[in-house]
Amino acid sequence: MEQHALTRYRTEWFSGFNDLRRDVLAGMVGTFALIPEVIAFSFVAGVDPEVGLFASFIIGLVIAFTGGRPAMISGAAGSVALVAAALVASHGLQYLLMATLLCGLIQIVFGLLRLDVLMRFVSKSVRTGFVNALAILIFSAQVPQMLGVTWHTYALIAAGLGIIYLLPRLTTAVPSPLICIVVLTVFCMMVPMPVRDVADLGRLPEALPTLLWPDVPLNLETLGIVAPYALAMAMVGLLESMMTATVVDDLTETTSSKARECTGLGLANVAAGMFGGIAGCGMIGQTVGNVRFGGRGRVSTLTAGLFLLILMVLLRPWVAQVPVAALVAIMIMVSIETFSWSSLQDIARHPKVSSTVMLATVAVTVITHNLALGVAVGVLLSGVFFAFKVMRLMSVRESYDEATGTRTYTISGQVFFASADAMADSFDLRDTAKTVRIDLTGAHLWDVTAVGALEGVVTKMRRHGIRVEVIGLNQASAILVDRHAPLMQEG
Repeated sequence: MEQHALTRYRTEWFSGFNDLRRDVLAGMVGTFALIPEVIAFSFVAGVDPEVGLFASFIIGLVIAFTGGRPAMISGAAGSVALVAAALVASHGLQYLLMATLLCGLIQIVFGLLRLDVLMRFVSKSVRTGFVNALAILIFSAQVPQMLGVTWHTYALIAAGLGIIYLLPRLTTAVPSPLICIVVLTVFCMMVPMPVRDVADLGRLPEALPTLLWPDVPLNLETLGIVAPYALAMAMVGLLESMMTATVVDDLTETTSSKARECTGLGLANVAAGMFGGIAGCGMIGQTVGNVRFGGRGRVSTLTAGLFLLILMVLLRPWVAQVPVAALVAIMIMVSIETFSWSSLQDIARHPKVSSTVMLATVAVTVITHNLALGVAVGVLLSGVFFAFKVMRLMSVRESYDEATGTRTYTISGQVFFASADAMADSFDLRDTAKTVRIDLTGAHLWDVTAVGALEGVVTKMRRHGIRVEVIGLNQASAILVDRHAPLMQEG
């Protein structure tokens, strides 16, 4: 088993020269798609762009080795920044760094305890809603870059989209978004025009990140301040990363270790906090772009992190001149590729309940700009609808044997908190029969609510002098009854 895991890990790093070249080029595309979003979310969090950029470099470097999903790009962006903003505003950057460290530790514990199994409660409808909402958010994030600008910006965006979509018809040796950036940058350098460039987005890093410890008092008061934010950041980051990993699983038709991804993200965030960066998570837009352009292995993830550092430090003067329009064109492409267009047809073909869950997930996410809240609402609705559906499958049939004076209630289906009251209401508590037999052969009691409802029926009937027999309990139901209503089967 260990040998198999080692072989798989090696394959994830290097499976041939063509795969290596493809991973490197796709990772470079992912880096350019990473820059504008990281800078934008740095402003959302209330920190300098270099804080988010350095964090993204550290996270990408660490998770390339420790993550459980190859080809996934993670960085300092997403809903984590929304959670962090309140802490920065109230207590400053140093408390955010401490929260980042604690956030990473929580995620490590989450992974070690293999709590990733909770992702199984996220239905396909919620995942589709998550992807569609993210595509909409990615596109809407580009709108500010297209307002209050001259026609030159629109022309460059159109030219960029033309290169991205038409060049692959000629050659796929180099990802077209990479060509888009090079061509538009060179053109803008040769033909100056009134358009924004990367330098206009904020201060870029001027030196390498250094190891540091947050300058905050190490006491219970500090823990009380950062713990709520750290927990929220950890949960939001894990949710987005798990959802992103699931999307990559579907796109590549492969599997990944979600528990390892949780632990890897935690280690990456601890490292980010130690180097003065904010916490991050999986970035679905950049990850989809990486996968769409050939990224499959860990090299693509590593390249995205390393190339980001090279661009930000060694090639800073050139990167500063990249027109924002080129980045906008790439992100528009990513949003188009991310959106599940087939889901529009599925709205009419799929059950109304599934479509409602998907649309609710999209609506809440887009309105609040909070991916975690959107998924939480989707999961809650899925649970409610599922419980309602299962509840309706429960039935109670009644029959009477005049010879023996026995009335039999035959219960079928699942009896739990949602169907327990309906079951109890099916009994005549003042039955004139001498004996009442409750047949549970075709039923299953799931929780204490079901046991309590059945116990209430039996108790009230016996109180009215009716002899009650409970038969047909399966083993699991019998154990539950013995534990919570041991007197019910007597009599």
